[in-house]
Amino acid sequence: MKIQILGTGCPSCVKLADNAKQAVAEVGIDCEIEKVTDINRITSFGVMMTPALAIDGQVKIVGKVASVEEIKSVIGK
Repeated sequence: MKIQILGTGCPSCVKLADNAKQAVAEVGIDCEIEKVTDINRITSFGVMMTPALAIDGQVKIVGKVASVEEIKSVIGK
């Protein structure tokens, strides 16, 4: 599994990345977390509002800092 944090590096993007790391640790899965900061790559996902979270290339959360629990529920699907 690959989780991508889409954002330019703003505080909200950093918080989403931290929450994703914590969610992965709590669920106990093996995955890669990648920060995507290039605006052209972000828009290639169809994302116009950051931060966003994608799992295996599919955007799951857009425009908000998802909580650890929200990310865990998305990971489990």
